[in-house]
Amino acid sequence: MTSDAVVLRRASGADALAAADVWLRSFTAALPTVHCAHDQAEVRDWFARVLVPKYETWVAVTENSVVGLLVLNGAELKQLYLDPAWRGRGLGDRFMSLAKRQQPDGLALWTFQANESAQRFYQRHGFNAVERTDGLRNDEREPDIRYIWQP
Repeated sequence: MTSDAVVLRRASGADALAAADVWLRSFTAALPTVHCAHDQAEVRDWFARVLVPKYETWVAVTENSVVGLLVLNGAELKQLYLDPAWRGRGLGDRFMSLAKRQQPDGLALWTFQANESAQRFYQRHGFNAVERTDGLRNDEREPDIRYIWQP
């Protein structure tokens, strides 16, 4: 199935657990050397209580399955995660186009320094690295990079 067969829509409360499970699978696959600071129950609770109800959360849905998610907080791109089976199929590009339409004046985000594929993805989409940290300000205590996109 191609990414064209996937619908991008605003998440509802009913999507929270499926979106959290995509996040968990993606985090594990994309960041094998990074220790997740929260257990599965905490991540699911965070999605249900915080991300979906309080932020602009979008999901990618095929048939009845959530296969990706995008979370915006104004101009801050908070989360962009794809089910590992959906990486490299254009879905991330569709989410990035959506994010730029939602925030046409610019976007900012953080990614881990260990996540080289994410860095390549964001750079390909016109983001520039503006800050590198030792990670002491994130829950994982993992060195990270601040990226900015301005049209």
